[in-house]
Amino acid sequence: MEKIVISGGKKLCGKIDVSGAKNAALAIIPGAILAQDVCRIENIPNISDVAMMLKILSHIGAKVRAINEHTVEIDSTNIISHTVSHDLTKYFRASYYMIGALLGRFSKARVAMPGGCDFGGVRPIDQHIKGFELLGASIFLDEDAIVDASADSLTGTNVYLDTVSVGATVNIMLASVKAKGMTVIENAAKEPHVVDLANFLNSMGADVRGAGTDVIKIRGADSLHGCTYSIIPDQIEAGTYMVAVAAAGGDVLINNVIPKHLDSITAKLVECGIEIDEFDESVLVRSFGRPTKCNIKTMPHPGFPTDMQPQMAVLLSLASGTSIINEGVWDSRFRYVEQLSRMGVSIKVDGKLAVIEGVDHLKGAPVKADDLRAGAAMVIAGLAARGTTEIENVIYIDRGYEDIVEKLRSVGADISRVTVPGMEFAVAN
Repeated sequence: MEKIVISGGKKLCGKIDVSGAKNAALAIIPGAILAQDVCRIENIPNISDVAMMLKILSHIGAKVRAINEHTVEIDSTNIISHTVSHDLTKYFRASYYMIGALLGRFSKARVAMPGGCDFGGVRPIDQHIKGFELLGASIFLDEDAIVDASADSLTGTNVYLDTVSVGATVNIMLASVKAKGMTVIENAAKEPHVVDLANFLNSMGADVRGAGTDVIKIRGADSLHGCTYSIIPDQIEAGTYMVAVAAAGGDVLINNVIPKHLDSITAKLVECGIEIDEFDESVLVRSFGRPTKCNIKTMPHPGFPTDMQPQMAVLLSLASGTSIINEGVWDSRFRYVEQLSRMGVSIKVDGKLAVIEGVDHLKGAPVKADDLRAGAAMVIAGLAARGTTEIENVIYIDRGYEDIVEKLRSVGADISRVTVPGMEFAVAN
């Protein structure tokens, strides 16, 4: 087991290059099996979730070849299996995209329910199942929590999502691109990675229109072909480093971004008094004083992303005045507050609301990552705190951040990874 050790109080200065988008990669990689051909995917982030998704494809018979650290070729011509076991799905939530992809390829799928970050409750897939059933699939959930889906053939239909769900939108897109006729997804998610998936599918010969709006129309194609495609930059990784600079202070150019994707994050940082200059493919973040308070409500895109909420909570804990966070997407996403309390934050949580009283400074302490974005928040808190912070459960952080220690060290952070003796057989909670 490893932990991240940070000696805080160092201002950040320099340039950080953002990796490819985790959430886009985890949707696009399963989509490659729909082509029954070779797909070359570029700008893939080198993170553990992506490695597991590629392992799943290899397990079902795809030939996966690494061209370099950020480019892979996937030859799905000879895939014969439509079954993915719990041993492969338990580590991350996006493994459920294999249901839609396998349904689209074989009209059948047998996939164990996924794992991933636990926000204190079940992440339901009822909207996914609703879409699959409307397309003509029969869905069974057996006693081993395995989703068994099958259809004689899939037929285009109208699907209205009861709640805006990125996962359901992606899964229905994957299942329907080769269905007979037209599929219309209403109340669809509009996140950048949904648009990226649509662009990838269209590069393979699909007919997907309206991605980025709340109505997506998909005309089924008889067959798809291979392509070369480059994944968009990761807006959450970019936002995390923007907040890190805002909290720790300094002057950093965040490179390889799409500034438009960062609008909601940028707006809140500017409201907090952070200076941000936008360029074509980068943003310059300057922070030289104490931030000011602001209120945040997380919402589906283009609102403020829930995946940036823990990071912003750290910044607001250092702001002058009282700030309020309203979590509008996930229940029980404030579990990280217990860890931050060890570092001197003043946060009171009531359901989906958190009231944050800004403090003068944070103090280093031993903490742990309860999930991916909570882990990012611990890193930001450690950068801003006085003294030393030690973060355990870094496996969560590795799920979504490529070379986070090296990237932060390159801009002046005193941060390192160390092996914890005697914990080789520990299991992260």
